[in-house]
Amino acid sequence: MIGCDLGSNTIRIVQIDCKTKDRVKEFERIVKTGHNLHKTKVISEISMQNILNALKDASNIFDFKNHNTKCVTTEALRVAKNSKEVLEKIYNNFGLDFNIINGEQEAKYTILGVKNALLRKNIINSSFAIFDLGGGSTELSYIEGENISTKSFPFGILNIYEKYNNNLKKGIKKELKPLSFFANKNKKPKFLVATAGTPTTVCAFLQGMDYNSYDYKKINGKTLHVEDFLKAYKMIISLDKKEQERFCGTNRSGLIKTGILIVVNLMQTIGFKKCIVIDDGLREGVALSLCKNKGEKYG
Repeated sequence: MIGCDLGSNTIRIVQIDCKTKDRVKEFERIVKTGHNLHKTKVISEISMQNILNALKDASNIFDFKNHNTKCVTTEALRVAKNSKEVLEKIYNNFGLDFNIINGEQEAKYTILGVKNALLRKNIINSSFAIFDLGGGSTELSYIEGENISTKSFPFGILNIYEKYNNNLKKGIKKELKPLSFFANKNKKPKFLVATAGTPTTVCAFLQGMDYNSYDYKKINGKTLHVEDFLKAYKMIISLDKKEQERFCGTNRSGLIKTGILIVVNLMQTIGFKKCIVIDDGLREGVALSLCKNKGEKYG
């Protein structure tokens, strides 16, 4: 089964073996879907071309026509005025039907992906919280047995970076206020899971992995403390631009530095000093949902 996630900053695609629940193939590309969206209210031509180029390359890796494929897209396409035209262009070029999902659906797919990863690592997954820091939105979920409380917030590393680049600390504090109110309404669970690009990149960086040598198997299940994020931030800003891009990815270092500041403030806001890092997220959950629909035994 193939799951596609067109986010506000990145497109991520994965093929899952339903019997083993393991990845068969994967693909990731920075496309900046939501670039300047807070100003223009539309997906730009440059971003559109980035998406088409990425899907063209992905088509050489995945057999979309002969495998069950489910494609979703999130915050950028939720708010863009030209989302219909963008999705039609993708469909006309590749036959891929991307569905715009709401924040609650996004969180539930992410929980599915995270739970599967926790299960593989033999980590008890009956009481935990997850934050998924994306490019244009952030989802915070509390899981207690079968009870799930989740909420999506319209901020992420890309739109915060573009909106508040001159005063990141003030902007982050402002955007986190609604999240703080939501967190205070929920019982604090046993542990916190962090997913998405910032925590996984920091985890890789602290292990000496650069962007091209990234290995998710060395990331899943690792614990990071708030101090680890602050340490990584200091180390990254001390590097020259070329070295920053080697570890963070091309044109991505500014976003990662912004993401680290958001993560630190978010963890402090919801009362956690450490988190378990999980690479699996939305795209894995989307693929696994197809496995469940086919009646495969899950979990």
